[in-house]
Amino acid sequence: MKILGIGNAIVDVICKVDDDFITQNNLTKGTMKLIFDENEFKSLMSNLKIEKTISGGSVANSIVGLSQLGDKVGFIGKVSDDKLGANYEDGLKSENVEYFYSKKKEEIPTGTCLILVTPDSERTMCTFLGIAGKISENDIDAEVIKKSEMIFLEGYLWDEGDPKKAFDKAINSANKVAMSLSDQFCVDRHKPHFLDLVKNKLDITFANEQEIMSLIDAKDFNEVINFSKDLKKLLVITRGEKGAIFINGDEVVENGIKENLKIVDLTGAGDLFAAGFLHGFINNLSSKDCLNKGTEMSSKVIQQIGARL
Repeated sequence: MKILGIGNAIVDVICKVDDDFITQNNLTKGTMKLIFDENEFKSLMSNLKIEKTISGGSVANSIVGLSQLGDKVGFIGKVSDDKLGANYEDGLKSENVEYFYSKKKEEIPTGTCLILVTPDSERTMCTFLGIAGKISENDIDAEVIKKSEMIFLEGYLWDEGDPKKAFDKAINSANKVAMSLSDQFCVDRHKPHFLDLVKNKLDITFANEQEIMSLIDAKDFNEVINFSKDLKKLLVITRGEKGAIFINGDEVVENGIKENLKIVDLTGAGDLFAAGFLHGFINNLSSKDCLNKGTEMSSKVIQQIGARL
């Protein structure tokens, strides 16, 4: 297998809202808020009209993108044996992704992410992780990992306790490790651990500009470039309207964005960028072509609703 993704198995529920809804519920536009109380999550959803329900999760979205590009891929993520869990598994299988997890009846339901899309196409996410956040080392099949050329992890999944042990087991069994830093709040919560991962454990790190600057407490982007050059590992950074940049030791390659796109929904832009880039990487394309493929995939996904093409 080319790439095995390990991430939060989350069902995305997409709803359109106005800016007032974001303000009234004390949400910060464009960010992801974790909700730990199932009742709070249900009350938030109670008055909303659902546009679309899709098997989601950041790395799972990337893995589906890779499958659509013709790569042989798999995924490990924890769901419960409930309706959403069944939907989740079916959603992956319909995209030719091998799913390496046997679901059981759990006390906690399958994870759900409420994606609120405002009229400016920004998305604000409220995530109830459910059983997805309880992944443990027992859920990780070391043999499957050893047979994969690379694993792809998400920062969202990292947490003290069982998820950390699952991460460690996966990294220790892997041939190559790529990871997305996922979200600035995520970076702020786990800064020392993420910095250790980036410096010592990961072969490829995906981040956006805010995440990487927060990780190293940079004042400007030149500090990021200097940090990355000294690291002598592969860092891929998306910079919104400034495009994307690839840094590996002294090799620095920049790529612009596609112009005149009709942007509908920014959900999944980073996930599909990673899919395109990794497709190029595992098929031995040049750095510039890897960035191009990432940009092409993210450009397609933001012109539609939802994080999957």
